[in-house]
Amino acid sequence: MQHSEGFLKLVNAAKSRIRETTPEEVRRKQEAGERFHFIDVREDNEWRQGHAAGAIHQGKGVIERDIETTIPDHDAEIVLYCGGGYRSALAADALQQMGYTNVFSMDGGWKEWRGLEYPIERD
Repeated sequence: MQHSEGFLKLVNAAKSRIRETTPEEVRRKQEAGERFHFIDVREDNEWRQGHAAGAIHQGKGVIERDIETTIPDHDAEIVLYCGGGYRSALAADALQQMGYTNVFSMDGGWKEWRGLEYPIERD
């Protein structure tokens, strides 16, 4: 997908302020039974077509509104992902501004997760 210059500037600024992780690290954590919140921030129709196993859905359009109800602990580990790691970076930046201290964006997102043939689910 070709992204606009303004969008990429916004994403790059967010990425300078957040921490990122990889699908490999997220999968390792799952296999080790480590506790963390794994959130898909893609649109509803993207979620319904398939999502990473173990993820919950809070779309980019509503996560800031709903996150404190879903995850009231601002120190909980949260890993966000989207299609490629751009929207999740923006969401991670917003959550940090809300006081969440242990937030990560999964670089490569859903595309890389699927490419690595990691477990997926469909609703």
